[in-house]
Amino acid sequence: MQKITPMLWFNDKAEDAAKFWVSIFKDAKILETSRYGEGSPAPGKVMVVKFQLEGQEYTALNGFQDYPFSEAVSLMIHCKDQQEVDYYWDKLLAGGGEPIACGWLKDKFGFRWQVTPDLLLKYINSPDKPKAQRAMQAMMQMVKIDIAAIEKAYNG
Repeated sequence: MQKITPMLWFNDKAEDAAKFWVSIFKDAKILETSRYGEGSPAPGKVMVVKFQLEGQEYTALNGFQDYPFSEAVSLMIHCKDQQEVDYYWDKLLAGGGEPIACGWLKDKFGFRWQVTPDLLLKYINSPDKPKAQRAMQAMMQMVKIDIAAIEKAYNG
């Protein structure tokens, strides 16, 4: 068991969100689903869904109070190439998601993701400050990250 598990609070969509995310990631599965018992606020309804995405465990709770997710928390998906960026971008936006900026998006459950190519991180953290700055400036103009455009900016 991992030492720290992110707990995601939903009004009543914990199971839907977990199933949606598990359908997107290749190494993903629902680990356990528990239901509220008699005498609880919602007898028989899903209480907690434990699931795993790419080796990381999460818990989703139906708390039956609407506490929206905040821009202050997101999950970053490290992508090896543009094909992977496009895949996650399209899948996470499906069904009512919203693109934000600089590789960030909000999925249909209101949760924020960063779809980030590893090359972008390499370039913006480059010790060659003028190149890193050009890559950062290019990224700041984007919604979905375009690796070829970042490379072009980086190389001048």
